[in-house]
Amino acid sequence: MQFLKKNTVGQTTKARGDAGEDEALAYLQARGLRLLQRNYRTPGRGGGEIDLIMQSPDGTVVFVEVRQRSRTDHGGAAASIGYQKQRRIIFAAQHYLLRWRRLPPARFDVVTIEAAGPEWLQAAFDGA
Repeated sequence: MQFLKKNTVGQTTKARGDAGEDEALAYLQARGLRLLQRNYRTPGRGGGEIDLIMQSPDGTVVFVEVRQRSRTDHGGAAASIGYQKQRRIIFAAQHYLLRWRRLPPARFDVVTIEAAGPEWLQAAFDGA
């Protein structure tokens, strides 16, 4: 049996995260991006996970990390994506792109969900 942490409004952390991803997905789709895959995970332990993999109208594959915070102290949602998290996302993106015959242009974006609403940070970090 899996125990899920409840937040202050009675939702599980997972349900709250899923709702944040839903909001980010709708936000990006309204701006012309198309969903390729959601919650992509690399096989095995210690790999990476990507919340949303989207494609922009120009063909760029966009790997999106969604971060949600109810409070903005400690730098808010965007500040919570540290070096190790970036490395895991990059690893998962490399794994995902192995299936492509020709490598498309790609970038790493972040969508933050905070009290003021979603914010889209394009090219938030470098995959190099």
